[in-house]
Amino acid sequence: MSTLTRARTAAAAAALTVPILLTGCSSGTTESSNDAASVRISNQWIKAADSGMSSAFADFSNSSDREIRMVDATSPASARMEIHETVDTGGTTMMRPMAGGLVVPAHGTVSLTPGGNHLMFMDLKTPLRTGSRTPITVKFADGSSATFTAQTRDFSGNQENYAPTTTPAHGG
Repeated sequence: MSTLTRARTAAAAAALTVPILLTGCSSGTTESSNDAASVRISNQWIKAADSGMSSAFADFSNSSDREIRMVDATSPASARMEIHETVDTGGTTMMRPMAGGLVVPAHGTVSLTPGGNHLMFMDLKTPLRTGSRTPITVKFADGSSATFTAQTRDFSGNQENYAPTTTPAHGG
């Protein structure tokens, strides 16, 4: 085979391979369709606690055209975490797990705040000391996740009761 024939064959093979490689790189899921990529997390912080329970707060902004549902949260500081809502039950403020997760509306923002919705650390593994920084990973309904770091602050307010079912436990 001549050098010219080899060069033409290589060029033809390359011309066929490039579109196949480009197609192979496209997964059909763009970054903008990934829930975690569409959510911006800001103003995050954690209530200081020596043991038991604590809460994390943040703002979640959704830049997409569809609602996004946060379904879970984890942190190495806690045996487990729950997404909580705070409700008034006849004059007593109670915290309870949020059924179905937290919805961040399309082009909207949801704030997790003391006395409102929040991420609850259950059964702390280590104390959360003022000034320390702790990673938290939130998981979304599409299976994607985002990890952020929150600084621990002193906060004495919002001594709600925790109601995993209907029986109040200690404040958080």
